[in-house]
Amino acid sequence: MRGPTDDDAFATGVRRIREQFEVPAGFPDAVLVAAEKAATKGPGRGHVERTDVEFVTLDPATSTDLDQAFAISRDGDDVMLQYAIADVGHFVTPGDALDTEAWARGVTVYVPGEKAPLYPPVLSEDAASLLPDAPKPAVVFLVRIASDGAATLAGAERAIIRSRAKLAYDAVRLEDLPPDFAELSDRIGRAEIARDSPRVDFPEQEIEIGDDGRWELVVRPRLLSEDQNAGMSLATNLAVADALHAAKTGLFRVMPEPTDRSLGPLRHSARAFGLDWPRDMNLLEFQRTLPADDPRTAAFLIVVRRASGGASYAPYQEGTTPWHAAMAATYAHATAPLRRLADRYVVEAALAVANGRAVPDDVEAAFERLPQAMEDGEDRANRVDAAVLDLAEAVLLSSRVGEAFDGVVVDEDDRGALVQLTDPAVIARVTARKVNPGDDVRVEVLGVDLERRSVELGRVG
Repeated sequence: MRGPTDDDAFATGVRRIREQFEVPAGFPDAVLVAAEKAATKGPGRGHVERTDVEFVTLDPATSTDLDQAFAISRDGDDVMLQYAIADVGHFVTPGDALDTEAWARGVTVYVPGEKAPLYPPVLSEDAASLLPDAPKPAVVFLVRIASDGAATLAGAERAIIRSRAKLAYDAVRLEDLPPDFAELSDRIGRAEIARDSPRVDFPEQEIEIGDDGRWELVVRPRLLSEDQNAGMSLATNLAVADALHAAKTGLFRVMPEPTDRSLGPLRHSARAFGLDWPRDMNLLEFQRTLPADDPRTAAFLIVVRRASGGASYAPYQEGTTPWHAAMAATYAHATAPLRRLADRYVVEAALAVANGRAVPDDVEAAFERLPQAMEDGEDRANRVDAAVLDLAEAVLLSSRVGEAFDGVVVDEDDRGALVQLTDPAVIARVTARKVNPGDDVRVEVLGVDLERRSVELGRVG
């Protein structure tokens, strides 16, 4: 049960997290002035008129920073995806205050109830956002999807578009979507199966803030419409990556194969949730077998996400094929420039390559600097995410000191053992001897330190 002071403790903890990780609050005046000026820019000479195309967006209902809009058509046996991406490069001048601040931030950082955006809201939630019923500048990628789901970049252009509707994941109906939307999604799924890399889109462990200011730690399951939307981004990013690699340029998202060391604790976590993971089945295969509507699946996939890592950015290198193990492909990030710095440069490079032009020198130079800038930005965002979840878990257990819970040892090191509690789904270090990963244990909450966002467990019996 929530204690009477939990809300205050959580709010205080979030303020400390913002201070500890130096999450930006607002923007410097010079950046705001530059953003206001940039927001008044009209179409550039390179923008062609495409307001007759029936674009729509598909996002969370409350989102206003809309990176993508889409339209779908047929060309013989192929499905043609027109994927419009917010034209951030149209608004930002290299070296100006907006550009400098974006390099310092790297990514949008999310904290409960608010966010520290990459660009000021006058751009990210207005002028550059692909909101409906107004002409907006965009870079439109034309992606050809073959019958087997293979995605090819067939063209790219700067354009003025007009989205017809802002569709929401939790309310969209099939009749709201283009006629070939389902066929497109099916093809993208078939291509993933052929690569032996079906996506397992994780449920979201989130802090929900109610209208009364109270918070809850919830697990939000993924919706079909959300996964289908992610598939369009995936296909576009794969097509862009292939085009850039063929042109011997670009910035790629890379990830190594998981190691046996990382899989061991996950197997123990699966057992903690009562999930049967056969020894001869790899992680991706096991995730595909899990029932989508089982809360144990949601809890386990959150553990997988919190244990995963290793993805990074790498510029093109002669003689090397950049590889993303989870995608089983060469992969790039190009579809979220309002929220990720690197995407703006990948978009500019893809636009040049698709039109037979040389990639601008400043973009090529940026590819060498971006891996560090993105690592710094993502590191802060990831540490904030982890700290908020640790805080929520600590607050939830702060009123349950002295209570005992069932758990499984999922890992150990020279500091002791880590135990996965079954309910609530919390991981904490336990004071115990002679335990091994995979052991069932019963533990007592000995103490909670809200400032350190830590929980101390002791073995019972």
